[in-house]
Amino acid sequence: MLETSARLLRLLSLLQSGRDWTGAELADRLRVSRRTVRADVERLRELGYPVHANRGSAGGYRLGAGAVLPPLLLDDDEAVAVAVGLRVAISSAMSGMEETALRALAKLDQVLPKPLRRRVGALANYVVPVPRDRPGPLVDPATLTSLAALCRDRERLPLRYRDHAGGTSRRTVEPYRVVNWGRRWYLVCFDVDRGDWRTLRVDRMELRTPTGPRFAPRQPPWTDVAAYVAGRVSAAAWRYRARVTVHAPAAVIAEQINPAVGTVEPVDDQTCLLETGSDSLSNLAVHLGLLEADFTVTEPPELVEHLRELGRRYARAAGPAPAGR
Repeated sequence: MLETSARLLRLLSLLQSGRDWTGAELADRLRVSRRTVRADVERLRELGYPVHANRGSAGGYRLGAGAVLPPLLLDDDEAVAVAVGLRVAISSAMSGMEETALRALAKLDQVLPKPLRRRVGALANYVVPVPRDRPGPLVDPATLTSLAALCRDRERLPLRYRDHAGGTSRRTVEPYRVVNWGRRWYLVCFDVDRGDWRTLRVDRMELRTPTGPRFAPRQPPWTDVAAYVAGRVSAAAWRYRARVTVHAPAAVIAEQINPAVGTVEPVDDQTCLLETGSDSLSNLAVHLGLLEADFTVTEPPELVEHLRELGRRYARAAGPAPAGR
């Protein structure tokens, strides 16, 4: 039979799995009587763990949420995942998170067993992130929490928004999702005044109170909100926008195109329309060449001329065709 302290830890570990346990199941797992299980549950309650008990044939014990955060039991993989997540949070784009994440990581490192500390240390010392070309704008975690709550509760949000040119406007939006992409946070929402979906940078928003009334959820015109944001953000930075007819099935080309850099629409069974872009004609030409399919560029004219010049250059590089071919 387990000693009392070890048995309490084992009981707590079972309850933290997120399911309901009957007294008989817990007694069998811990190899004790149901009376001992009830006594151990009371000890956990005295330590601050909100263990709920439902009576009846379908009843059981479940660990609920309390007013304060009690100690957690983590297995090895969970502890490593939390430590890695904290290290990522240290370099996140949320203001005030670095110090908080450092404090939490220091507490975790202090109690990690030596083998786990070595695993986490290896990740910290031998995994090198690519430096960002420039730091991203910081976002207050409280703002993100407020926006997520508004998405959940479906409350209209009045706000003041600053665009890329520095101009400000008043908006009333219906929040849908908060998305993190690259160095920035975005709010995907329906703009009530403009009657269309918008992607707004959170660091350019000034939330106003009180919030508006609740709204009925709308069906967005996409299925993948992350891909939608990635496409909108990328397109906003494009200098050149291209429309390309690709002589291949849309399903084949769609597998090669990241939603962040282009959209594919079928024309017929063997042809599709690709809309993409870049800030460089050379990059566009390279990516189109990687499609491994014939294509016809409709626009922009600068890209058409660039491809013609590339064709002449490649022809000169290849030289004359061998005789008889």
